[in-house]
Amino acid sequence: MDKVKQIKYEPLEASPVKSFFVRMLTRDIELGEAILDLLDNCVDGILRTKKKNEGNKPYEGFRAEIEFNKDTFTISDNCGGIPWKLHDYAFRMGRATNHPPDVPGTVGVYGIGMKRAIFKIGRHCLISTRNGDHRYEVEITPKWLDDESDWKIPVANAKRPMDEEGTTIVVGELNPGITERFNEGAKSFQQSLDRMVSTHYSYIIDKGFEVKINGQPIKPRTTKLIFNDTQEKASIRPFIFKTKKDGVDVFLSVGFTRGIPTPNDIADEQEQKKYSSEDAGWTIICNDRVVLYCDRSEMTGWGEAGVPRYHTQFIAISGIVEFKSDDASKLPTTTTKRGVDASSPLYLQTKNKMREGMRFFTDYTNQWKGRAEEAQKHFKEGKPLSFNEIKTETQRLHLNPTTRSFPPGEQYKPDLPLPKRLEPTRRRISFIKHVADIKAVAEYFGDIDMEPSEAGEKCFDLFLREARK
Repeated sequence: MDKVKQIKYEPLEASPVKSFFVRMLTRDIELGEAILDLLDNCVDGILRTKKKNEGNKPYEGFRAEIEFNKDTFTISDNCGGIPWKLHDYAFRMGRATNHPPDVPGTVGVYGIGMKRAIFKIGRHCLISTRNGDHRYEVEITPKWLDDESDWKIPVANAKRPMDEEGTTIVVGELNPGITERFNEGAKSFQQSLDRMVSTHYSYIIDKGFEVKINGQPIKPRTTKLIFNDTQEKASIRPFIFKTKKDGVDVFLSVGFTRGIPTPNDIADEQEQKKYSSEDAGWTIICNDRVVLYCDRSEMTGWGEAGVPRYHTQFIAISGIVEFKSDDASKLPTTTTKRGVDASSPLYLQTKNKMREGMRFFTDYTNQWKGRAEEAQKHFKEGKPLSFNEIKTETQRLHLNPTTRSFPPGEQYKPDLPLPKRLEPTRRRISFIKHVADIKAVAEYFGDIDMEPSEAGEKCFDLFLREARK
């Protein structure tokens, strides 16, 4: 038998290809979402400082400013800076298993947010940061990006003066497509980014955090639910459920943001968007960040398990679910932190309660169908409360244990005022006519500001008198 020749093999090269790494990191994230990742880092910095205020405004005094033009993108903050002890985690491509323990309330899990955002925007970046006695800067250059063998990033003492602890990131040599977004499309992109920040950071801004985009302060778009604090048993209040599972606190509230819409309100929404659906549906919050805003799809339980599909008649129904955990990996979010992980067991279990709350209010809305004007008085007796105000009010409500449902927890189901039964000899008449025809009838009766329902009633009364002659 021939002797087998022994060949000496060299170890295989399995190090990552930098250009591939950068392309794959940025491929599936939108520009706006990448910028929100940078804002997440600002908020995480606040939590690391442990200087959050007590009370309803824990983020007051902290700010982030975003500026962009056709040449550069800049984000600066006073949120504590990047501690030198975290430099390996902050600047490394990914999160090592021996990373420092997470600060409670932060949302970083994978260690890619800041780098992915920078690579999405441009090829040259200077990061200047101040934390404690450390003031340093890190520069990522096109030469470094193109060098497949060099994974070391140079660090130097910061040249930029910094009066407060915080971080400034300046990105230049913008990528193809980004320059256009920041130049010819700047107005449209800023409007889109303004809305993203005003919704995804609505609860953080409402708690005192300040965000400016090209000098313009962002106002939060928060959901407020009507709460009547009367002593009467039947009143307009939200459905509430809370529980704690595997280190995650869950608080759910669903109810009315305004009165049940009248037929005219529904027609206005369908034709003129005056009674907007944009603020209806479910908002999901994870560690103060909104990951889903006013959703009206099956993702949040609409159109499944006995819940009707969303329709403008349910335009006044909104809900909020908050998940809080010291361990961000347990939160039901996607890797972009701008969506819900629909396969999360915790979210699927919580969704059961979301559907239960929705059925409660959609059924109630149907009970008032055709009599919305009559229902308005009950809504005017209550006042819209913010999510934090509802959580405060919950402390004085009697919540019942829900041991038979899953997940077990505590819930409050309000007694809502019901419509009086109509007399058996009376029936409702309703119909739709063109606006011009309605105005013509109103002018005939001498009142051009007459409501359509009043015009229809006067027509009926007029012909009724004729019929009875």
